[in-house]
Amino acid sequence: MSNQTPFPSQRWRLSVAPMMDWTDRHCRYFHRLLTQRTLLYTEMVTTGALIHGDVPRHLRYNIDEHPVALQLGGSEPADLAHCAKLGEQWGYDEINLNCGCPSERVQRGAFGACLMAEPQLVADCVKAMVDAVSVPVTVKHRIGIDKLESYDFVRDFVGTVAQAGCQVFIVHARNAWLKGLSPKENREIPPLRYELAYRLKQDFPDLTICVNGGITGNEQIIDHLRHLDGVMVGREAYHNPWLMADWDHVFFGEQPSERSRETIEAQMCDYMAREAAEHGTPWSTMARHMLGLRHGLPGARRWRQAWSDHRLHAQPAHQVMALAHGATAASAES
Repeated sequence: MSNQTPFPSQRWRLSVAPMMDWTDRHCRYFHRLLTQRTLLYTEMVTTGALIHGDVPRHLRYNIDEHPVALQLGGSEPADLAHCAKLGEQWGYDEINLNCGCPSERVQRGAFGACLMAEPQLVADCVKAMVDAVSVPVTVKHRIGIDKLESYDFVRDFVGTVAQAGCQVFIVHARNAWLKGLSPKENREIPPLRYELAYRLKQDFPDLTICVNGGITGNEQIIDHLRHLDGVMVGREAYHNPWLMADWDHVFFGEQPSERSRETIEAQMCDYMAREAAEHGTPWSTMARHMLGLRHGLPGARRWRQAWSDHRLHAQPAHQVMALAHGATAASAES
């Protein structure tokens, strides 16, 4: 018997995509400073990494990150159930199955986007996880693979997986080409077809359907929310993080924030100092995630250069911040 209970769809109203090498716990902490309500996702963690590797290294996070979801990569139902249970025990708010990554390395592991060709296997994986945990089990997938561009393909995939107990689908509105394109090209070359995500919502009105892919601003988010339950933003949130600063107000009805970029930067410096003291983590591994904070502002390049200067690695983070602001002021005066 399933442990699952209905979950409020507003939880998925807005989220930041799982991005390999980017959305680690330091990145998520930074994003949480900008928005309290947006759902955050881990990088994809493979079942093999959790079963055979260092579980705390992969699952440790800061309690301030909630709501935070764990994305898993795998294709063995028993392994996924075990890892989903680990995620729940560690306190994650959701377990997400990756059925969208097109990289050859992921394909060699027989998971990611290639799983879309085996909807019954995905359904078996989902059922095993749904039966193992009480938190939501969700699926992130593409609209098709290779040259399979028929709506029927993604409709049947969602229908099959939904019967196994998945209530939430995050649709990257591009096909995944499994051969001939790099992961980067797979995010750019296959055309975006948001209308297929809209049709899924029409055909499955009781499911929570969210869209991902090519979304760069609030106007697009508002347009998609007229048709769908949620929007997931990827690289734009990373490269232009200040975009998220008003999301709690615009999309969740919270009071407008009085925070400034400087306030967020100072809070990140406090975090860097704590991480250095408690775990010996160099500030440079954390500061890289906030290099887009002054995106589009005068002096932004000089500010980024200071935060990227390897010669300053021995300096405390707050001192680097002072140097970065000095460089920005000097640039404005020149």
